[in-house]
Amino acid sequence: MTILLVEASARPLTSEGASHSSLSRSLARVFVRKLTEHSPEEEIIYRDVGESPPAFISHEWIGAVFTPDDRRTDQQKQLLSQSDTLIDELVRADLIVISTPMYNYGMPAALKAWFDQVVRVNKTFTFDLSRGDFPLEPTLSGKTLVLITSAGEFGFSQGGIRQEMNHLGPHIKVLSKYLGVQTMYEITSEYQEFNDDRHQNSYAKALRKLRFLARELADGNNQNRFIEKRLNMIGQQV
Repeated sequence: MTILLVEASARPLTSEGASHSSLSRSLARVFVRKLTEHSPEEEIIYRDVGESPPAFISHEWIGAVFTPDDRRTDQQKQLLSQSDTLIDELVRADLIVISTPMYNYGMPAALKAWFDQVVRVNKTFTFDLSRGDFPLEPTLSGKTLVLITSAGEFGFSQGGIRQEMNHLGPHIKVLSKYLGVQTMYEITSEYQEFNDDRHQNSYAKALRKLRFLARELADGNNQNRFIEKRLNMIGQQV
C-alpha cells in the first residue's frame, strides 16, 4: 500500500503536546506510525502544504489546462508542472491521509490550493455534456481517505450545535470523489481553544480511534460498516 500524507497546518510539529504545536500534525504522525508498525512495507509520500503551499491557480493556469497537450507552449507546461507532480503523487496513493486544522470554519487556503491543483479536467475527472446535468466523472477510483482534523471550538459533527458552521469536513467529502475516494473516515479533536478536560478527552479519543483504524487498515479490513461502528463506540466512551 502507498500512503499519501498531506499536512496543512500552518503550525509546525515542535513536540507532541507542546504549546502552539500542531495537533492535526501530531495525530497524523501517530496514525502513520501505527500503520507502518502493523505493516512496515508501506510506502509513504509526504506533502507538506502548510509549510510549502501550492501556487494559486490563475487565468494563465486555467488557459493551460484547457489547451490540448500537443499544443501547449513551454510556458504553459511550466505552469502545470506543479499540478502534474501533485497529481502523480495522488495517482500512486492507495490511502490518502489529510491532516488539517479548521480555519474560520473551513479548510486552510494552502489545502484549498492543493485541491485546486489536483482536481483537474482530463486528469482526475472528465467533462462530457452528453451525461446531462452531471457531466463530471472522476477518472480515479478505489482509494481510501482518512481525514484528521482539529478545531478550536466543538459540536461540528452531525447533530452537533455547530453542524451548520462546519465547512471543512463536508467540503472535503464532496471533493474526495475527484480524488478517487471510495471510503472516507473522519477523526476530529475539538475544544482546543478551551484547553480544558474536554479538550484532553477529545484528543485522547481521537488517538484511540486512529490507533484502531491504523490496525484495521493495515490488516486489510475493508468492512466499512464494522469500522464505522467501532469508531462510534470509541467516540462514546468516557
